[in-house]
Parts: sequence; C-alpha cells; structure tokens
Amino acid sequence: MLEVRGLKTAYGRIPILHGIDLNVAEGEFVGILGHNGMGKTTLLKTLIGLLRPTGGSVELQGQDITRMPAFKRNLKGIGYVPQGRDIFPNLTVRDNLRIAFAMHKVDEEKVLEEVLETFPRLKPLLERTGRVLSGGEQQILALARCLCGGPRLLLLDEPTEGIQPSIVEEIIEILHGLRTSRNLTIVLVEQNLDFIASLSQRVHIIQRGQLVNEVSPDQLSDPELVREFVGMGS
Repeated sequence: MLEVRGLKTAYGRIPILHGIDLNVAEGEFVGILGHNGMGKTTLLKTLIGLLRPTGGSVELQGQDITRMPAFKRNLKGIGYVPQGRDIFPNLTVRDNLRIAFAMHKVDEEKVLEEVLETFPRLKPLLERTGRVLSGGEQQILALARCLCGGPRLLLLDEPTEGIQPSIVEEIIEILHGLRTSRNLTIVLVEQNLDFIASLSQRVHIIQRGQLVNEVSPDQLSDPELVREFVGMGS
C-alpha cells in the first residue's frame, strides 16, 4: 500500500530525514520507535504532506504522491492523528466530528452511527465541548474524527501520550477491531513499549533520521536491545 524510497526532509538547512526506505502492506500495522528528536514526527508529517521532502519518493497504492498536498492525500485515503490530538476545544464532540463529515461529503447520520458504535465512550459526550474532555477522551475523539473520513492508511503520532492506562487498553482493542472490520493499515509512532508491541506486526527503530533496524514486537521485552536502540528500559 505505502512505498517510501530514499525519503529526505529538512527544516530549512537542517536535514532531519536521511534517506528513509519503508514498505507497508495493506492491512499491516507497523511501528516506528525511537528517542525524541530522531525524526519520528517529521516522518509522519512528510508522509501526510505537511512537510515537503528534499529528496526521495512516496507512493500510495502505486501512485506517486510525493508532491501532493496534504488535503489531497487525505482525500486519497490517508488519515493523520497528530501528537497532542489537535481537536477543536471550543466545539462540541458532535461538531468536531461534523467537520470531518463535511470535508469528505459522507452520509452524516450513517457515519455518525458507525463511529459511535466503534467509539461508544463518545455517545454521552456529544454535546460537551472538547476542552472539558479528559486527555484520553480527547484522544478517542481525535481518532474517531479521523476515521469519519474512511481512511485506508492511518498515521498515528504518540497516541498514548498523557492518557490513563484504561483508555490505552481501550484504544488497543478499538484498533485491533478496525484491522478486522476495515482492513485498516497503520503506521504508528510511539514510545510506550507495551502499546507498540500490542499493535505492531513489526517495529522499525529510527535513529538520527534513519531506520537502523527492524525488530519483532516480542523483542521489545529484551531490555538490552531496547537500551541499545532507543535508550529505554531498566
């Protein structure tokens, strides 16, 4: 589904990504793990089109989208949930979802019903504003809003940051269910080892803007490997 070749990105004159190669098959969940400042978020922003690459290529289902703007990539089926959730705090949960409905010109009533079936926690919150939700509820809203557009490829940036363990487990269950029901494909940037191991079929280690190793989820329980590549673990 996604093929990335020699991808390079810079902030001004400062290079961040140094030739990323990445293939993701349809229906696959792939994790990206690494220190802060290693290029994880930059990679996702380049894939969604918020940053323009300085080299390399990105293909989605065989189509070159390297120079395609972000809104067109979204309409092509790439969804993005950024770090920090980025919901509209002054709008109600319902109106946050309606923004996605309007952009994608879907049957609002039908899609809302489907979304609330997938995210039942949002049902009693529809008329509350985003600002009064807990961090976990905001994350679920951000994920639900993204899925209103029916993406085939979902880019997730640090979805467990600042949320309680019970909602982390809820998100894991939801994403596993979406893999089955929608054949959803996910590229997941995360530092929560348990979360990334629970969801990913394989995990790439990123260091200084390069993918330096690929490991299986069960290898993340090896403290020596984790310390070597991402500086975590006891």
